Formats: sequence, structure tokens, C-alpha cells
Amino acid sequence: MTVLTGAYVARSSPLHRVPPGAKVSALAVACIGLLWVRTPQAVGVAVAAVAVLYGIGRIRPREAWSQIRPLRWFVLVILAVQLLITDWVTATSLTARIVLAVALAGLVTLTTRTTELMAAMERGLAPLRRVGVDPARVALMMSLAIRSIPVVASIAGQVRDAQRARGQERSIRAFAVPLVVGVLRYADTLGEALQARGMDD
Repeated sequence: MTVLTGAYVARSSPLHRVPPGAKVSALAVACIGLLWVRTPQAVGVAVAAVAVLYGIGRIRPREAWSQIRPLRWFVLVILAVQLLITDWVTATSLTARIVLAVALAGLVTLTTRTTELMAAMERGLAPLRRVGVDPARVALMMSLAIRSIPVVASIAGQVRDAQRARGQERSIRAFAVPLVVGVLRYADTLGEALQARGMDD
């Protein structure tokens, strides 16, 4: 079941050697920092920084593109909607922040084994046992959430391709309905996989 496996690329790099917990913490801080990326200059600096990190991680361009490619139609829709309600600077900075956040999450999964990522999350959440929280389940949910971002974006891309083939590029309903159905089917498949592993409760 591919949704339960990561996109880890076995390679020797400084980022691969960084402890998973540190990478997850850095990801959270970076995503918060992206909230302040609001100007074209700031977007340029953020893009350059992410590109440098991919270089440090020795991630090839094709592997990096695989993390962003599923977002292409989703990003275009968001950009179009934002352009209708805001100015172009706000619209582009918002879409850029989304892409950069996904790219950073993708970099974490590309340089960290899923098992190590889940173990790090579980250790970080261990204190929550005192209030009745199961760290293992929360870690699994967070790991799946990270991996689900490109999956959902890929579904959006497929819907967009089908929409364009039917000549309905401008129909919001023709995009939204199949997208919701596709995501629900994915959720059902994921639920069945978890149930098969005894995690249905």
C-alpha cells in the first residue's frame, strides 16, 4: 500500500544525517516563518533557501519536481481565486507559501525514513500520555497527513486534466465534485489499509 510508505531516497547527505526530530521541528518553524513571506523579494529569498536545502540533501531535480508536480493544477486554481479577491502580490505570495511548505515537507520525507519519522513524532508526543493521548496513533496520523498532501494534489491534477479534456476548465463544480469524490475514495482506501493493520478503533 503506497500511501503507507514514504518517498525516502537512500543517499548520503548532511540532511539525511540530521535526526528526524530536529527535521520535524525545523519544518514546523519554517512553515510558521513562511507566514511572513509576503513580498516578491521575500518569496525569492525563500525559494532560493529551499533550493539550497534540496541541494544540501543531494535531491535530484526530478525527485524534487515529483514533490511539487501534483500541485500544479491545485496551485493554479488557488492563484486564480486569490487574484479575484486580492491583488497579485498577495495572491502570488500565498500560493508560493503553499508550494514552499509542501516542498519542505517533501524534503523531510525524501531524507527521512517513514519509520524514523513516526518514531521521532511518537517520542515528541510521549508527554501527552498523561492526558490520555496515544502518541503512536497521533504520530501515524501526522505522518499520513504529510504523505497525503501530494496524493490529494495528484488527485486534483487528474481531475483538472479530465476537466480540461471535457472543455470545462472554468466550471468550479466540474472540478470540486470529482475532487471531493476522489479524496473520499482515497480516505476509504486508507481506512481499509489501517483496518487491515488493526488500527480501526
